[in-house]
Amino acid sequence: MGEERGGVEKRQYKWEDIRETLIFVYIIPYTHTGEITHRTMMMMRIVGVVLCAALVACVDVMPQKDFDLEKMAGKWWTVGYGTNAQWFVSRKANMKMGIDLLTPTASGDLDITSTKENDDGSCWNVTHLAQKTDTPGRLTFTSQRWNNDNDMRVVAVQYDDFALTHIIMTQNGVPEVLNKLISRTPGVSEALQQKFRQFSLDTGVLSDNIAILPKISECSKA
Repeated sequence: MGEERGGVEKRQYKWEDIRETLIFVYIIPYTHTGEITHRTMMMMRIVGVVLCAALVACVDVMPQKDFDLEKMAGKWWTVGYGTNAQWFVSRKANMKMGIDLLTPTASGDLDITSTKENDDGSCWNVTHLAQKTDTPGRLTFTSQRWNNDNDMRVVAVQYDDFALTHIIMTQNGVPEVLNKLISRTPGVSEALQQKFRQFSLDTGVLSDNIAILPKISECSKA
């Protein structure tokens, strides 16, 4: 029997405020001048950032109940990614599976070492220390490599099989969602893949930006 899972709670936001902003930014300047000015283009970009942040904030993802950090220890394959982040969109066609080595610390934090094999056979790896919060299953860390803050929730897990993590990455005040499907083995069922896709859609990820990654050789350092 599977473990009890967390969930996705959608909160209402003031669409009227967003609608009025869109009318002010998009329609009024255009109808007044007959053309889109440089100032209008700048405002359109700002509104895009605000809308992105609003949509992320409107989805509240809760960690799985009765989360047990110690059972997360060991090797996990990074099987799936779901994110609208530009770094993923521009690279997804060439991305492959990697490996996460998770090591709980005595203080209740989680050491995460991510490793993958490069095309030339060399190993790429990065390590983060995810710190515990008052909510079990929710951890936070700052990535010096990517210059962002990360709020990670373990939404669903069967400790000997798979885990689904939801990460809110914030850089320069702009949040983006990253969903990851990790597994004890490189193969996952079609049913689990579908659940991952649906969860990603529910958290605002576009369908084209949800990927089950192809497997490559395991890096010798993993």
